[in-house]
Amino acid sequence: MAEAKPATVRQPRFRSAVTETRPARYMLMAIAFLFLGIFLVLPLVVVFIEAFQKGTGAFVDALIDPDAMAAIRLTLLVAAISVPANLVFGITAAWAIAKFEFKGKAFLITLIDLPFSVSPVISGLVYVLLFGAGSLLGPWLKAHGVEILFAVPGIVLATVFVTFPFVARELIPLMQEQGTGDEEAAISLGASGWQTFWFVTLPNIKWGLLYGVLLCNARAMGEFGAVSVVSGHIRGLTNTMPLHVEILYNEYNAVGAFAVASLLAGLALVTLVLKTLLEIRYGAEIAATRGH
Repeated sequence: MAEAKPATVRQPRFRSAVTETRPARYMLMAIAFLFLGIFLVLPLVVVFIEAFQKGTGAFVDALIDPDAMAAIRLTLLVAAISVPANLVFGITAAWAIAKFEFKGKAFLITLIDLPFSVSPVISGLVYVLLFGAGSLLGPWLKAHGVEILFAVPGIVLATVFVTFPFVARELIPLMQEQGTGDEEAAISLGASGWQTFWFVTLPNIKWGLLYGVLLCNARAMGEFGAVSVVSGHIRGLTNTMPLHVEILYNEYNAVGAFAVASLLAGLALVTLVLKTLLEIRYGAEIAATRGH
């Protein structure tokens, strides 16, 4: 008697994205490039065209204007303070969340994400309520000659608030994926806590850390809403580059406004180019680090 053959179970077929027809792939790519062209590339092109509308001389004059120079210096100063502060916070928070288990861990992660869900204008208003003349701290600060609002400290606080998730959010998943094996091995071999961080943890997270710093710096220099609330719009003193662009545009000084805006756009493009070059040059090492 012949042995019965087991019935063949026919598996359902699923169409993979890579098996799409060539017209379908071209259509998807065309839609993507069209969207990017309309909403990203075209506005950038318009900014640079308007900036040089009256020639290079007018462009340079707009940038060397004393108020523009003051806005540029203030923007760089705020970024120079807020980015290192977020760097320290991001490493500390990511280390605590990824390497340890403790009560309130989920709540801490939620707080880190808070600036992503809160309007920057609201965050600036919070500092007005905390340090304004009608607050509990305001009169005491004024009596002791401490200026927070309408001064550099208030601008720095508002910028730090809206930018502190960037470094932490880049490092947390990376450090969670890497685990604690390398640190435990280093400690078992006699390394101190600082040596473990400097020679083990930091090399493992350096690319994610650099990405977070680049994004944090770009947002710090381009922040408008929170800074607008706490700055007071004092020309030459508390206006950052985005605020200076708004003032010039409201005064119908289009060339000056677009000249400063083009400088901001140029800084953003430099950040993007640096990120891309790092990915091209160290792509394999970054992938190996992330897959560690």
